Amino acid sequence: METLKHWSLLHECIVVSLLFTAVGKACDAPSSPECFRRTAEAPDYRCEWSTNNTTESNVKFDLYIDEVRVRNIARTWFEINEKPFQRLKNRSVKIWVEAHIGNSRCASTKRSVVLSHTVKYEAPKDISMSWLKNNLSLSWTPSEEHPAAAEILLRRDANRTDSWGKITTNTTSDTSMHHVLVENLLKDTAYQVQIRYRSTKALNPLWSDWSPVVIVPAELEQKPEVTMNITLSNGTRKVALTWKEMPHAATYSLNETQSSHGCTCKKRRDYPINTTETTYITFVSYSAVKIFVNGRNAAGSSPPAILQIPAVPAAELKVCDNTLLNIKPKKKTCPEWFELQDEDLWPRSVSDTDIKDYVRYLYFEHKCIDGKPWTLKMCLFYQKEGAPLREPQDFIAFSETDTSNLSWKAIPSTDQRGFLTHYSLCSVKVSSQDERKECHNISASVMKYRLGNLTQGTKYNVSLVGVTRVGEGPEATVTINTLPEKPVNVLWSLCLLILFVILTTMCTCILKRIKDNIFPAVPTPVIPDFIPYQPESQDFLERKEEVDDLMLLQLHPEIKSVPEDAEESAVLAGEWEEDTDEDEDNERWDSRMLGRSSDECLISGSTEEALRKSREGEMTDVEQLENEIAMLIYKKGLVFDVKRDSL
Repeated sequence: METLKHWSLLHECIVVSLLFTAVGKACDAPSSPECFRRTAEAPDYRCEWSTNNTTESNVKFDLYIDEVRVRNIARTWFEINEKPFQRLKNRSVKIWVEAHIGNSRCASTKRSVVLSHTVKYEAPKDISMSWLKNNLSLSWTPSEEHPAAAEILLRRDANRTDSWGKITTNTTSDTSMHHVLVENLLKDTAYQVQIRYRSTKALNPLWSDWSPVVIVPAELEQKPEVTMNITLSNGTRKVALTWKEMPHAATYSLNETQSSHGCTCKKRRDYPINTTETTYITFVSYSAVKIFVNGRNAAGSSPPAILQIPAVPAAELKVCDNTLLNIKPKKKTCPEWFELQDEDLWPRSVSDTDIKDYVRYLYFEHKCIDGKPWTLKMCLFYQKEGAPLREPQDFIAFSETDTSNLSWKAIPSTDQRGFLTHYSLCSVKVSSQDERKECHNISASVMKYRLGNLTQGTKYNVSLVGVTRVGEGPEATVTINTLPEKPVNVLWSLCLLILFVILTTMCTCILKRIKDNIFPAVPTPVIPDFIPYQPESQDFLERKEEVDDLMLLQLHPEIKSVPEDAEESAVLAGEWEEDTDEDEDNERWDSRMLGRSSDECLISGSTEEALRKSREGEMTDVEQLENEIAMLIYKKGLVFDVKRDSL
């Protein structure tokens, strides 16, 4: 029996233990509640707590504020009006929360607070940001106008696994925004940011909840690189814009300003135009237009790319009717006026009520057709004209002998005070007061003129004035000294003539030399007159050739020996006899034939005389040698003369 009792007690203990375990799991105690106002002057209170019983849909909460009990709250917060707690708000009260699931209950710890001293702001939202060099400015809508304490969590967006860095600072505030400046960051880097803040005026301030994570993009430092293509189409212009994609840019903003009083077919609320594309097409009228393009992201905008589209230049703009201001514009048309103060500057847009006298204006009349602005009329306008205030600018002259080249710049448009009809150019000689002034009218579009028929070596005064329909303006003057005629330099002319003759002679010689080299002259043979010899008798013709024997005698040994040179000469003479060409024989033939008889006689006589003297021994050795060398050798009718000069 005792054993059975022990088993029954053990069973009861196990059941009780299981019941307590089930109750513990079903009801977890919630956190201690926080009751606060959103601002120090807010009439309502809000109490918040947290719990782990989020999976249970039938969890109910009872809120206790001292003896006041609020039952069956289905959420983890509750808002109550100040009136039920009017007597409790300025004294310390105890607050707690009790959760119950079915029959199980669990309560939070109790907390003592003074309700009127506790303020908790809402989490920052609509956070705006901008870069100021390497400092990040953060702004959001405040709960109260006075400054607050703020905590900021930062980390690089590229390193999302890194731990957060915390910065604690105070805000600066104005009537609409709280501002915080985070210094010493990298403006070309994106960051993740979270913010919370609390009051500095409340006695028991609570930190607000953290804001959602905000991505701060890098700063856009460069303006977009935009290319523009304009197509003219009979009253309107098609403008196609293209630009390169910008890093860190989320969108692109375009704004079109035709003029402050301009005409556009789009409503003003349509601007600026935001797009994520990198192309844009628009239509503009003939008047001057400016288009702005910039990149945008959450941290701000890039510098704008400004595209200036000037007014369509007209070759010959007409002059507007003087009654233009008195005529009411047509329906659905838009007039536009531009003041042309300086042609180098962008024209200033004005309204028709600001038209002044003596000022030039450019008038346009536009109309919207199929959503596109079309220019129907454009002209130049003066409400009232006058004479020019200034003379033509930079009036200069370049003198020559009998002409002078003149040039100038136009009168500035602000000083013309009317439409120039022409320029008046006048010239007069300075030498005499009786000289008549000669004037010429020059077109208003011309800036150069050639003044002719001037007297050489003379001084002239030349004046130029601009003329409008009202009258002439001040004159610009210049003095011209024409160059005198130069006398002919005789010496210089003579030198040139001599140089010409020399060059001509040299060229003639060179050409003749070249001709002789290329075409040499053929020599003309010289044929002497032939006179046949007529012998006196037939016997002479029939005379036969006689050959004498030539004997060379050796000198006596006792006589002085002949020099070796003489011997060599004798040998050479013999060799000459053998080696003489037939050509030389032929050359001498004619002369030998003519004097043949006399030659034979001479040779025979000389030979005999030499032999005779050698026999008699009367000749000296030298004379004998000379005779031998000078001896004529006759062989087969040919005579060879050995000259003494060859020795």
